[in-house]
Amino acid sequence: MSMTQETSSKTPAGALAARMMTMPLMISSLLVHAARHSGDTEIVSRRVEGDLHRYTYKDAELRSRKVAQAIERLGCGVGDRIGTLAWNGYRHFELYYGISGSQRVCHTINPRLFPEQIAWIVADAQDQVLCFELTFLPLVEKLAPHLTGVRHFVLLTDRAHMPAETKIPNLLCYEELVEAENGDYVWPEFDEHTAACICYTSGTTGNPKGAVYSHRSTVLHAWASALPDAMDCSASDSILPVVPMFHVNAWGLPYSAPLVGAKLVFPGPHLDGKSLHELFESEKVTFSAGVPTIWLGVINHMKQKGLRLSTLKRTVIGGSACPPAMMRTLENDYGLEVIHAWGMTELSPLGSLSKLKAKHRELPLEEQHRLLEKQGRSLYGIDMEIVGASGEPQPWDGHTTGDLLVRGHWVVSGYHGRDESPLQQIGGKAWFPTGDVASIDADGFMLITDRSKDVIKSGGEWISSIELENIAMAHPDVLEAAAIACHHPKWDERPLLVVVRKPGRELSREQVLDFYEGRIAKWQIPDDVVFVDEIPHTATGKMLKARLREMFREHRLPGV
Repeated sequence: MSMTQETSSKTPAGALAARMMTMPLMISSLLVHAARHSGDTEIVSRRVEGDLHRYTYKDAELRSRKVAQAIERLGCGVGDRIGTLAWNGYRHFELYYGISGSQRVCHTINPRLFPEQIAWIVADAQDQVLCFELTFLPLVEKLAPHLTGVRHFVLLTDRAHMPAETKIPNLLCYEELVEAENGDYVWPEFDEHTAACICYTSGTTGNPKGAVYSHRSTVLHAWASALPDAMDCSASDSILPVVPMFHVNAWGLPYSAPLVGAKLVFPGPHLDGKSLHELFESEKVTFSAGVPTIWLGVINHMKQKGLRLSTLKRTVIGGSACPPAMMRTLENDYGLEVIHAWGMTELSPLGSLSKLKAKHRELPLEEQHRLLEKQGRSLYGIDMEIVGASGEPQPWDGHTTGDLLVRGHWVVSGYHGRDESPLQQIGGKAWFPTGDVASIDADGFMLITDRSKDVIKSGGEWISSIELENIAMAHPDVLEAAAIACHHPKWDERPLLVVVRKPGRELSREQVLDFYEGRIAKWQIPDDVVFVDEIPHTATGKMLKARLREMFREHRLPGV
């Protein structure tokens, strides 16, 4: 039976049957499309070896087919998991497509996790092969005796850079594996709901959980995220994803870029402000994406050296809330459009991006800014709801807050290896609880006010830690700030502000607290300020509030 006939056979009796082709949504089709229609478009990578590597989508598609052949030669079967410990670069890009396109599962591993967590994740995913960069050779040598399920270790380099000696038995050379194949490989078509990638959450408590993405969900995510009201990707772009390919697939950009035929620029391990600025300029980058801490480094470098951005026009900032002061600096001082975004591992990761509607162009500039500082409107394919403590939907008035729920085509329904479902039934539909507290206005703009576990509840009233942090970050002498709850005998909890001063700046507790006057209700102003050299972050760049709460668990507030 043909696919068209199969589709028609499901049509109710008497109804008009559609006569359309049915083609499964395959990740490999994105790269095939790029090679066929944008074959000479460049992919540029700063390699671990130090040099710049250049080739085209046509080259990448051929080498990805060779990767698929090499994987088969290593004895990997359909559905086998293959782990990667790698930076943003062309070899990692080839693995994305060679693994998933050949009906295996690409498991990107965050190298910034503790070694014990990495070993646990590799075992939980049941990785058969581990591909890793030269940077991580010492780490893998340490871990290898504990990775008993891994049958092959592959070093992502050429023969010239292979170590003379290593503790890893039978270490394979990536370039030799690729060069041994002829590329005479046809990408298979199969059920689009087949697992394609697995990415583990960077949870701060307990073991990470595996989110398993399908070919269908990944292609739909790439399609939607490239739309004008999302990342607005096109063939005229030169895209540099700073967000790592080991963290939620670099927010889908390795899929969105070939979908539209955009040039790709990979920074490798060189993520400091100087290196990134040099790549922005030399490769005429027009669009980038990264977490706020990355942009702190770029801004500081440009300020110190008196530099500008000649081609970069826009950036998506997410991972954690972007301070309004940073948005204003990038927009006013460097002419950059900042697209505030929100998402999570369980959403592949994009859920919303902040783009104005036509009617908002008539608003005063300050009101436009207030909208753009929110996490934005949901993409088509994602629906949102905010609910109260009893699960009742809350009004979209821009003021009422509630627990944020989502559902959609690229939202997980469960976790790898876990029988229990995280989904909640509301109004006859299944929703995923994000753990965020948010408000939504009448135009659909969503604002994250806190993580449910980070909300400061003082005398029965909620205080947004994010709002406190944003105000502090607007102070010219503050580099970074975190607000946490501190025990209070009368009010239960009161806010404590943890601050990192900018290098060489003097700043007192009183000066910080005075800065809040007139910017927030008096009862919401932090009770105290402590200064630290640095704020701990998770492996994906988010502030580690749990560790801060533990550090200051015994802190005594003034007057208590």
